[in-house]
Amino acid sequence: MRLRSTKTPRDVVHHPVFARYYARMSVAAETTAGIAPVRAELLSGLSGRVIEVGAGNGLNFAHYPSTVREVVAVEPEGTLRQLAVRSALGAAVTVDVMPGTAEALPVGDGQFDAAVLSLVLCTVRDVRRSLAEVRRVLRPGGELRFFEHVRASTRGMAAAQRVLDRTVWPLLAGGCHTSRDALAAIEAAGFVVESHRDIRIPETGVRLPTSACVVGVARRPWAAQAEEEEPVRSADC
Repeated sequence: MRLRSTKTPRDVVHHPVFARYYARMSVAAETTAGIAPVRAELLSGLSGRVIEVGAGNGLNFAHYPSTVREVVAVEPEGTLRQLAVRSALGAAVTVDVMPGTAEALPVGDGQFDAAVLSLVLCTVRDVRRSLAEVRRVLRPGGELRFFEHVRASTRGMAAAQRVLDRTVWPLLAGGCHTSRDALAAIEAAGFVVESHRDIRIPETGVRLPTSACVVGVARRPWAAQAEEEEPVRSADC
């Protein structure tokens, strides 16, 4: 297993207190909230060269199948990135952890067979630009695997999400927004959604502002198909 990592003098994203809390909470949630099986579903069947955008503390790494040749894991927050490097050491595939933001991925055009977005679109500063970057770095026909928070289907919880997003939640949760419409944003960015399903995290118990999620597969169109598509529409994010 080969591992490379790079550092920058100053991180664009810096949430050290939240990062330490998230690192503890997320590990526990793998079993208590049932997230580990979702990660396994998200990454099943991937192959070739993969970019993971917003890798966090690297909890996806253990679920990549051996058919993946290399994972380039981009994480902007320094504390989480250091934890991701540690997680990469135990991965069965080659993992390259590097700094960078979703809005400006530090890689070239069309270099990847697949991209992974796992609970990251809720935190990015510019959803449209981030998805445009993901599309840029994917080869034509490349896959986008996504597991994201979404707007709740019930009126009361959706209203609560909007209030939280406009007040305290992003400040307390490292920039997270609970009510973004990730699926619509992915489609508006020019991806073709091939399959998706709505899930609840955790599956039982009290509903939280972050409980409503979606997991699925989309694809960057082949060049000929893209030319026939209508202009990209904006999504309400």
